[in-house]
Amino acid sequence: MVLLTLGPMLASLYLSFTDYNLFTAPEWVGLENYIDMFTDQRWRQSVLVTLTYVVLSAPLKLAVALAVAMLLARPRRAQGFYRSAFYAPSLIGASVSIAITWRALFSDDAAVDRVLTAIGFPSGGWVGDPSRALMILVLLAVWQFGAPMVIFLAGLQQIPRELYEAAECDGAGAWRKFWSITLPTLSPVIFFNVLMETIGAFQAFTSAFVVSSGNGLGGPAGSTLFYTLYLYERGFQDFRMGYASAMAWMLLLAVGLVTAVLFRTSRSWVFYNDGSTS
Repeated sequence: MVLLTLGPMLASLYLSFTDYNLFTAPEWVGLENYIDMFTDQRWRQSVLVTLTYVVLSAPLKLAVALAVAMLLARPRRAQGFYRSAFYAPSLIGASVSIAITWRALFSDDAAVDRVLTAIGFPSGGWVGDPSRALMILVLLAVWQFGAPMVIFLAGLQQIPRELYEAAECDGAGAWRKFWSITLPTLSPVIFFNVLMETIGAFQAFTSAFVVSSGNGLGGPAGSTLFYTLYLYERGFQDFRMGYASAMAWMLLLAVGLVTAVLFRTSRSWVFYNDGSTS
């Protein structure tokens, strides 16, 4: 822990207050790197793109994961096969090969473009369109719903059947059972998945790096400039390691703040079997 986690963290904290380019000794500059961030237009753009991605991808991914988990929770033939098939994208979705395939599918005059054109949508590639490029990455994130789906599935199997039977005796329909039984009982699992997927979305890198590579890092027109991509650009292309370290610590503080807010608000909507809240 000291060698691989704590030591590098303390080193990066020190470097965030320096001007360091990997080739010369770090020069202490105090808060200059942190101040420069707020006047850096590309830094502000990366923050906006990342927040948009988090707000879109995390809820959509969890909604799809919960819907599929509820379908797979019902007894059916070949149940194990279906669960494995839906989980598989989570194992390979973060790989470079899948990102390359995704880019090929959404390029100009590629498979997706041809299908949409055939059913009446206007032609035009997604990868090179600044207004649609980010949605490619959102869709890729949603496609990797397997991990939260498995966790939702485990939570659904822990809900007592007696609750649904009692609701049916009272005349409750499917939606009433979902809102009054499934969601409240599943709230601890929902909270865990929201927390993990939100943190993961802030750290997204590989898919954006590969998909945007043909249009310049974060392209087109900065529409896929994730925070992590800009951090990489500053540190490993511009060799401003001090600035990149400051960016990394700002990301850590932002994720910590979001996590604290989620824990704080969970007191009003997360319920446990003993009747307590978080």
